[in-house]
Amino acid sequence: MTLKVYLSGEIHTDWREQIIDGSKDLDVSFGSPVTDHAASDDCGVAILGAEPNKYWHDHKGAMVNAIRTRKGIADADVVVVRFGEKYKQWNAAFDAGYAAALGKSLIILHRPDHAHALKEVDAAALAVAQEPAQVVDILRYVLHGTLPS
Repeated sequence: MTLKVYLSGEIHTDWREQIIDGSKDLDVSFGSPVTDHAASDDCGVAILGAEPNKYWHDHKGAMVNAIRTRKGIADADVVVVRFGEKYKQWNAAFDAGYAAALGKSLIILHRPDHAHALKEVDAAALAVAQEPAQVVDILRYVLHGTLPS
């Protein structure tokens, strides 16, 4: 069985790489949003034309990014959504809700001090992990039924 895993959320740390590296021995393929912050912010105006108003600049980018995100989540077997420490990830909350609405197996990843603020998001998940290695252990268990050593 091959799992398609979509890694959504915070783009300022290496959590994705930790999961991908830890899963090298597993039959898993990964997808994600564009993690180049500037490219993600400017994709709408780069493709559809300049906007003098920052609101419409951001709106165009959000719409173009949503095409990629919706496709990635729809095609995934498992969606992992990471909420980081430093930045408010409103898009991550949307991605978690969208994945839950589609009935996707959802894993939320955040530090314990975010538990209260994310309690409703966590309630939609099948697992809430605190470290990327725990996500890898979940994927290994799903694929092989084995526990961490």
